[in-house]
Amino acid sequence: MPEPRLKNKSPAEETHFGFSTVPLRQKQHLVDDVFHQVAARYDLMNDLMSGGLHRLWKDRFVAKLALPRARRARHLDLAGGTGDIAFRILKKPNYAGDVTILDINGDMLAVGRERAAKQHLPARLNFIEANAEDLPFASNSFDTCTIAFGIRNVPRIEKALTEIHRVLKHGGQFLCLEFSNVTLPGLNRIYEAYSFHAIPRIGGLVAGDEDAYRYLVESIRQFPAADTFAAMIEKAGFARVSFLRMSGGIVAIHSGWKL
Repeated sequence: MPEPRLKNKSPAEETHFGFSTVPLRQKQHLVDDVFHQVAARYDLMNDLMSGGLHRLWKDRFVAKLALPRARRARHLDLAGGTGDIAFRILKKPNYAGDVTILDINGDMLAVGRERAAKQHLPARLNFIEANAEDLPFASNSFDTCTIAFGIRNVPRIEKALTEIHRVLKHGGQFLCLEFSNVTLPGLNRIYEAYSFHAIPRIGGLVAGDEDAYRYLVESIRQFPAADTFAAMIEKAGFARVSFLRMSGGIVAIHSGWKL
C-alpha cells in the first residue's frame, strides 16, 4: 500500500531516483548504495554497455577542455572516482598542472587509487572524498573543472553547478559529459530497447546487480534534454554556454565559462 502523502509536504522535498519518487534527503544515500555495489566492475561495465564507445566520447571530451599550460594550474574532476577523465588529462603533453579527483563514494575512489598506482601516474594527482553540492575548496581555486556521467546522480544539480562556478577562477572552463536525448530518427527505439532490456541483464551477469543498472538507465531518461540542461548551466552564472551532441544524441558535451 503506498505511503500517504502529507498535506504540508513541499514538492521541493522530493526528487526522483530513477523512475521512483523519493524524499530528497534520501537520494544521496540511495545513489551511494548503487555505486558501492558496482565500483569493482564499473569500468568493465562501461566497455560492455557502450561497446567501447565511452572511450571515444571521453577522448573527445578531454580534447575540448581548454587546459592551461602553467605548472601551477589546477584541474578539478568531479564524480571521477575511477580516474578515467583525470588520467587522460594528466597524460596530455601540454598539461603540467595538478588534477584533483573528487567523489562522494569511497569505493569508487579506492578503484581510482589502485588504477593510478598500476599506471605509475605522477604525484600531481589528488583524491578527495566529498560532496559536489558542498565543495571543500575556497572560491576561485581551479582553472578548469569536469564532470563525466556524474551530474545526473547529484540530488541538487543546481546547487552543484553553483558550487562549480564558485570554485572556478575567472576565465575558467566547466565541461560536462552526460547522456542526453536521442535525436536521430529510428535510433531512439533501438537505444531504448537496448537500455531497458539488455543493460540491466548485463549488469546482473557481470556486476551481480541488475537493479543498480536499471536505476542508471532510468536516471538517463530522467535527466533534462540538452537545451534544458544548458539553460541550467547559464542560470548558475556561466557564460558562452554551448553543447555538442554525439552519437545521434546519446551523449552531449556541455561547456560553460566563468567570465
